[in-house]
Amino acid sequence: MSDQPPAPSSEPRPFKPALLLGLRSRCPACGEGKLFARFLKPVAACSHCGQRWDGHQADDFPAYIVILLLGHLLVPLMIEVNAALAIPLGWQAILWPALAAILGLAMIQPAKGAVLAFQWSRRMHGFA
Repeated sequence: MSDQPPAPSSEPRPFKPALLLGLRSRCPACGEGKLFARFLKPVAACSHCGQRWDGHQADDFPAYIVILLLGHLLVPLMIEVNAALAIPLGWQAILWPALAAILGLAMIQPAKGAVLAFQWSRRMHGFA
């Protein structure tokens, strides 16, 4: 008997299935359990397979992803809408920030799920 901890598993973790599950807020390890307890708070551990999620380090990366995607979606949309329609500036001052907020809220949880799935599939930050 040795006092050494067991060696981490070297079983492959395919990225694409994990990413798709993370985007759907499902546990990337088993696909059955929920990934989030609240809007952006991951569960401590999966209720189905027991995979721990409280050691993740997603930090601000999901927000950066959302900002990048929103910029690439909204700027061309704003240009095209302004070229095609004559929307008064006052309405645009309401429309574009509201659309950005709605889309940002819709995209942030899937983005965080994708970041957690990436970290898990690459065995980063304690996901050995």
